[in-house]
Amino acid sequence: MHGMLLNLTAVYGLRALAVLAGLDPGASLNAAALAERTGVPRQYLSKVMRKLVLARLVHSQRGHGGGFHLQRPPAAIKVVDALRALDLAVDAGCAFGFAACDPQNPCALHPLWSRLQDSLEHWTDGCTFADLQAPSARTRHAR
Repeated sequence: MHGMLLNLTAVYGLRALAVLAGLDPGASLNAAALAERTGVPRQYLSKVMRKLVLARLVHSQRGHGGGFHLQRPPAAIKVVDALRALDLAVDAGCAFGFAACDPQNPCALHPLWSRLQDSLEHWTDGCTFADLQAPSARTRHAR
C-alpha cells in the first residue's frame, strides 16, 4: 500500500528522482536501469519520466551513453516541484468537500484536517532531494 495522499504516479516519480539524486555527478541512468532500480514497470516509468522532463526537473539524452539525470542539483528540487510536475495537487482540501472551509467557516473535521495540510506544506515545500541519504541509501526492498 502506498499512502493515502500520494497516487502511484507520484510515488513512482519520487522513486525515480530519489535514485537519480543518488547518482555521482555527471552520471546518467538509461530507462532499463532506472526501471530496475526503482521497481517501476518500464512503460509506466516512461510516462512518469516524460512529465519530469517536461517540468525541467530531469534531463533526457538519447543514444549511446545517454539516459536520465537531474537537470538541477538535488538541493534545488523540492518535493512540491516533483508533485506538481506529476499533476498532484499539494492540498488536502476540505474533508467534507466544501468549497469554503476555514477557521471562520469550518467543517466538522477542520481542526484536524488543517493540521494535516500544514504538515503537507511543511513536507513538500521544506524538503529537497538533497535531504536524502548518500547513494548507499536503499532503493530496493526485499521481495
